Amino acid sequence: MTRFILVRHGETTWNKEGRYQGQIDTPLSERGLEQGRKVAEALKDIPIDLCYASPLSRSYTTAKLCMEWHGSGVTTDERLLEINHGLWEGKLADEIAGDYGDLLTAWRTTVENVIMPEGESIGQVRDRAMAAFRDYALKHQGKTILVVAHDAVNKAVLCDMLDMGLDHFWQIKQDNTCINVLEYEEEKWRLVLMNSTNHLGFLFSGIEQKGL
Repeated sequence: MTRFILVRHGETTWNKEGRYQGQIDTPLSERGLEQGRKVAEALKDIPIDLCYASPLSRSYTTAKLCMEWHGSGVTTDERLLEINHGLWEGKLADEIAGDYGDLLTAWRTTVENVIMPEGESIGQVRDRAMAAFRDYALKHQGKTILVVAHDAVNKAVLCDMLDMGLDHFWQIKQDNTCINVLEYEEEKWRLVLMNSTNHLGFLFSGIEQKGL
């Protein structure tokens, strides 16, 4: 059995502002760094064998903080990059609504049918990210693997692993530095834990920035 610990990166200033980040390399905020230290401490006694992370600094820094407790480095994988929001990146929802109102509404409802202008679809994100997870499972059988990625990536792979269509995308929540645990054995995924934020001092957050 191979175990995956899937974590979302810590908060960035753009998370707080509600800007669409996508593949723009925004750093962790001070709060995000503190969240990273807390998730790292929460995982310090877990025997983690290796770590993969998105190359964007908000995920890579979160991963580095975690792996400092384990004396191991972080391998980056571009297949874990956040969804490419295209022309929406760096903009607030209100700004996007002015030019792409109908498309924004579709993104917030029937996400699986949307390709953002000069961006990519959530199906494309799922396909590249799941290819990465299948590679990790094949290459590191029996290991415990930490993966640090992004909101849309995490939601897309969780839908796939649980045999749910992407129409369930918005039914999954991923808070900053949340912990998910999944087990993989005989080509089947089993969910052990989802969106745990106990290390941040609360069972669940009251903040929901749907659509980002």
